[in-house]
Amino acid sequence: MIRQTQRLVLRMPEERDLDFVTALFARPELVAHRPDPTPDSPTESARRLARDRAHWRFHGFGRWAVETGDRLIGFGGVTVSTELDGLNLSYHLHPDYWGSGYATELVREALTFACHDLRAKRVVGLVRPVNAASRRVLEKCGFGFEREIMLHGVPTHLLSYRITAADVGELI
Repeated sequence: MIRQTQRLVLRMPEERDLDFVTALFARPELVAHRPDPTPDSPTESARRLARDRAHWRFHGFGRWAVETGDRLIGFGGVTVSTELDGLNLSYHLHPDYWGSGYATELVREALTFACHDLRAKRVVGLVRPVNAASRRVLEKCGFGFEREIMLHGVPTHLLSYRITAADVGELI
């Protein structure tokens, strides 16, 4: 399954993405806002990719591999949440592509997919309080602060986007 936006190609993750995933999650600036900011080992990265691929096999959708100009730049999309009411939106882009509007473009496409293809009622995003840039992306796309929760022992902001009938026309 491939989706395209103005600048992005969104596709199912593949085994060939492992070297990129390993390099991406080894970057200290990428993992800085996690409860444990230790970069992933190659084994942890392989498990991460395997989980994403398994989600696709089980649900028929999941986090996309995000490409621009035939270059893999990150991963993101919506997944089924076992802990929260609604789909969970997440994304991780290579720091070289931060500040270029790619995250906003990805989030908007993920909302369109959640609304039109999955007929979801709610999408949630989890952001550490110190990650102001990620929170701005979600707010720019219509997410609102719902509450603070403890996730893995760390305060986390839960933002949500409730999909309404009006969104069906607006998100196209």
